[in-house]
Amino acid sequence: MIGYGQGEGITNLEGHTDYDITWPWRRPGGLRRGATAVLRVKNESPSLPFVLPPLLRACDAVLVVDNGSTDGTSDVARATAERAGLAHKLTLKDYPFDVARAGAEHLAQHERSVHSLAYFYNWCFSHVTTRYTWKWDGDMVLSTEGEVSMADLSWQVGMQDAVIRVPRHGLYLENDRRAWLDLGLRNIEEWGFPMSPDFIYTKAPEWEIRTTPDRFEMFALPQGLCVELKYLDGDEFAHWTDPESFATSLRNRRKRREWHVFNSLKEGIVLDGVVELTAPEGQHIVDYVTHDWLPRAPRPFAVDDPAHAVG
Repeated sequence: MIGYGQGEGITNLEGHTDYDITWPWRRPGGLRRGATAVLRVKNESPSLPFVLPPLLRACDAVLVVDNGSTDGTSDVARATAERAGLAHKLTLKDYPFDVARAGAEHLAQHERSVHSLAYFYNWCFSHVTTRYTWKWDGDMVLSTEGEVSMADLSWQVGMQDAVIRVPRHGLYLENDRRAWLDLGLRNIEEWGFPMSPDFIYTKAPEWEIRTTPDRFEMFALPQGLCVELKYLDGDEFAHWTDPESFATSLRNRRKRREWHVFNSLKEGIVLDGVVELTAPEGQHIVDYVTHDWLPRAPRPFAVDDPAHAVG
């Protein structure tokens, strides 16, 4: 798909013309200054009440693309934005096609198919109207510091070809008051990108990847700004064709760690670098971690060797 960004857009192989891609920088008027967080979600209704409020406050716009949820995800997103008084910042879209799971399913799909991860991501981002984007997940929650940092960056990055790497820490939830925070892995990935023909999605062996030109600046935010919610009573790896493949790929180091932590906690085993946390009575564990515990935690965190960092 490299080079497609130079044209008007992409037509899909299946002929679903309503879901052809038109690049937003080619539309009349172009892109406006600011930053948009783009979330591709499926059955994220438990997480969005925590995810959306700080994200809506920190960004100029938030785009939520619902890919076939059956748990009322879109309704929860809309209600959450209304409660926060920020419904004007939220845009909801539906993408009705089954999207290949990461791994073997993804590898088997043509990148111009509506079922391809690369096509799906490009379609989502084609609805952005600002000059900068945050690739966000429906289970990633900003801490108090993270919200302030993203808000400061969102008005500064709109005119720059800068890529921003955001660290996040897995928060494994047992219930509303008890969870485990994984500080044993330095997980920092590229989440902030300009909107331009240089930064589009293409197909990689196991998942989608955003192209980047040789000339760009990269900035890394400090740790403690974001947690990724993982429910111990849920199917955390449903979006992968075969989680057992984590053991055979060097590119899956982060997923191997998550798989190990998740299954160890299910068996009552707490690995090195994993911190048990309990919220005070009357406070949800996610709010406690993101508003109280993380902002006060001493830096640096006890993480693995930065020379072998993920991302």
